[in-house]
Amino acid sequence: MKKILKIAIDSPAAAGAGTQAKLIAKHYNLFHLDTGKIYRFIANENLKNKKKLSYKSIEKKIKKLQFKQLRNKKLLSNKVATEASIIAKDKKIRKIVHNFQTRCAHYPPKNFRGSVLDGRDITSVILKDATIKFFITANVKVRARRRYKELKLLKKKVNFKEILKSIKKRDKSDYERTHSPLKKTKDSILINTSNLTKRSCFLKIKKIIDKKLKFNGNL
Repeated sequence: MKKILKIAIDSPAAAGAGTQAKLIAKHYNLFHLDTGKIYRFIANENLKNKKKLSYKSIEKKIKKLQFKQLRNKKLLSNKVATEASIIAKDKKIRKIVHNFQTRCAHYPPKNFRGSVLDGRDITSVILKDATIKFFITANVKVRARRRYKELKLLKKKVNFKEILKSIKKRDKSDYERTHSPLKKTKDSILINTSNLTKRSCFLKIKKIIDKKLKFNGNL
């Protein structure tokens, strides 16, 4: 099998990982998958149906999932985020989602040089063999402010204190869950975005990737 470039990114909520993953994907022609959106998709389906979907139903929906469905703006709501955090603790659901994520990572669509995945357990579970691993983080208040601005731009009625409370709750859930908790692996490169602009953060990451590619013979 042809060797491809695989970049794995883990981060707590609203640290800027999604933005950086998109920039990386565009610059290096990589397939990008925001893995957290898959849990949000399932959460949104549960909320729409007003009841939990069976594992069989979830498996069917994931098999038929089209990437454009992950761009649904409803997936950004705090209600969906909270439900997604609960769903992500379910071992059987994680297995269904993990299988999908692994396929995307190792077999990206044609014409892509490789893949970049961001989520909570990408470096530790999904892409243990990644070419490069990053752990992107930021101060919790900075992250809450970013999410507040993001939702305001979408004309959502939001309250900063509620968002801060929600992110702290999600952090606790992500770091303390039994199955595939969020953690920085030993081989992940730490990037703190608290005082970085989107561009300065990308340039810092790009420098690391370019150095790695040069060392590996440009893959």
